[in-house]
Amino acid sequence: MATWVGEPEISHTTTVKMPWQTVQSASNQAKIPSAKLRRRRWIAFLAGTDFVLATCWVLAGLLSASGSRAIGTEVVGLAFILVWFLALNFKGARENQVLGVGSEEYKRVLGAGVLTAGLGAIAVVMTDGMIPREIILAGVLPGTLAMLVARWVLRRILHARAREGSTLSRVVVIGAAQDIKYIDNQIQKKTSSMYTVVAAIEDTGSALALRDVPVSHQVEDLQDLLALHDADAVMIAGTLNAGGDSIKQLSWELESSGTELILASSLTNVAGPRIKVRPVEGLPLMHVEPPAFTGARVWIKRALDVILSAAALILLSPLFGALALAVRLDSPGPVIFRQTRVGKDGKEFVMYKFRTMVVDAEQRLTELQDANEGAGPLFKLKTDPRVTKIGRVLRKMSLDELPQIYNVLRGEMSLVGPRPPLRSEVDVYERHIYRRLLIKPGLTGLWQVNGRSDLSWEDSVRLDLYYVENWSVIGDLVIMWHTFKAMIRPQGAY
Repeated sequence: MATWVGEPEISHTTTVKMPWQTVQSASNQAKIPSAKLRRRRWIAFLAGTDFVLATCWVLAGLLSASGSRAIGTEVVGLAFILVWFLALNFKGARENQVLGVGSEEYKRVLGAGVLTAGLGAIAVVMTDGMIPREIILAGVLPGTLAMLVARWVLRRILHARAREGSTLSRVVVIGAAQDIKYIDNQIQKKTSSMYTVVAAIEDTGSALALRDVPVSHQVEDLQDLLALHDADAVMIAGTLNAGGDSIKQLSWELESSGTELILASSLTNVAGPRIKVRPVEGLPLMHVEPPAFTGARVWIKRALDVILSAAALILLSPLFGALALAVRLDSPGPVIFRQTRVGKDGKEFVMYKFRTMVVDAEQRLTELQDANEGAGPLFKLKTDPRVTKIGRVLRKMSLDELPQIYNVLRGEMSLVGPRPPLRSEVDVYERHIYRRLLIKPGLTGLWQVNGRSDLSWEDSVRLDLYYVENWSVIGDLVIMWHTFKAMIRPQGAY
């Protein structure tokens, strides 16, 4: 008999008693559409939205074309619409696994647009201009941007519905206690994970208390749990106590119900794009590609840093002047605060910020150590008496960081990267944390858009290491966008 912890009460008009739980009748469950069905409806809605947008923008491209063409307008338009729609399918832009999570969905939409434009350009050349090039320049290319915006708006709606629980995939997690707790903790942090843990099976016999989630120690209870909680997926946390063959057996058992099987990799700092599964003679081998610290992507990142930082320094110069005046009028002392930080490969550099504290802040640090609210070796105090009035405003809006754009232009920092540490922090790093120094520190990063000072030391390190291992140019652009939103709605900035 299974042992249950924290079993929630379920009250329905029609129930069937089981030895360990009150279960809904099949008739009652049928009245409630499952999350799986709702997700299918959402994917169908996305397909309809993609088709409408593709049609509108292809027509816009055709209408902007001038002159008569040998090939009928209707034929050309229909061909482009179908190719674009199929390209979105081919790139997996509507796959359940990418919807509402991370930047992969946007990458696939962009990839489909580029593929459609590329095929269209080939068609224009091969037909010697009988197909109007405007259909690409005024149709597909701006239409791809419109699709990206539409996906962003729809994602906001999806996340709002996820907060109500209506679109979350319900999962049963199987594994050891520590692995189940880690998975549950990560899923709970953000509704954008699109999952919710409804039950757990701890297969090693160890004690496990998991909020109000029921816990069993018998894998044989899985089918009952899936039916009871109307679960959509089974997630394997780490390795199963029963061995590798048990996963294969489990996948066969789930085939009939169409329940998804998800394997949570123990490579917690490795993102999907770096993991490739290549079967060799029937043996599925997982290849983990090395992180990018050299090569073309690094040069593109640097070019982006130079172009955007130079433009920002020019465009923001009036704001710099206004902030400098505000700092000077608020309290005596220099406008710019200079501090030595540790950059790539452990090299020190001088980092620039607008001064937000009184001039003798360093001397007063010792008397405040007992009130430290910071994580790990960091010193943070929500109501730090050393912070000036204008300094509180600058910190809240992250405007004090703007002079670091000059550090980016100089090549000492990047627009996006790990948080630039002090030498005192680096001196107490554990060995694995030194990987933060493999790339340039950033003006912003995952740490800034995920809570900043509200993060624990462990979470701050985890986010920085995750970025180091998995950074990409598209990912950087996404982080910049989230940084802009964080400046408007600040969290953890003090």
